[in-house]
Amino acid sequence: MAHYTNTGNPIDFPKKKEIPMLERFAAQSLVEHDGELIFSKEKFAELIVRECIDKITTYDLVPGHSAKWEDIYDIHARLLDDLGEALKEHFGVEE
Repeated sequence: MAHYTNTGNPIDFPKKKEIPMLERFAAQSLVEHDGELIFSKEKFAELIVRECIDKITTYDLVPGHSAKWEDIYDIHARLLDDLGEALKEHFGVEE
């Protein structure tokens, strides 16, 4: 495990695990305000909510489902779409 020190202190701390998606969201959350780039917590949260909605609405409930599962699969898919829309509305995420 990689270690680093944040001061001259001899105590080592484990390096934080990098999460590329969150780093990308953080970069996308920089907005211009009064001529400066600032981090927008609201934009960051919106990107996370959008990612959650995408995962929920595209989740394959019955991988490789057979014809007999088709009706149940379609009902679940519609429910997940509705849930995605409800999450968007709840968090104020616009298309």
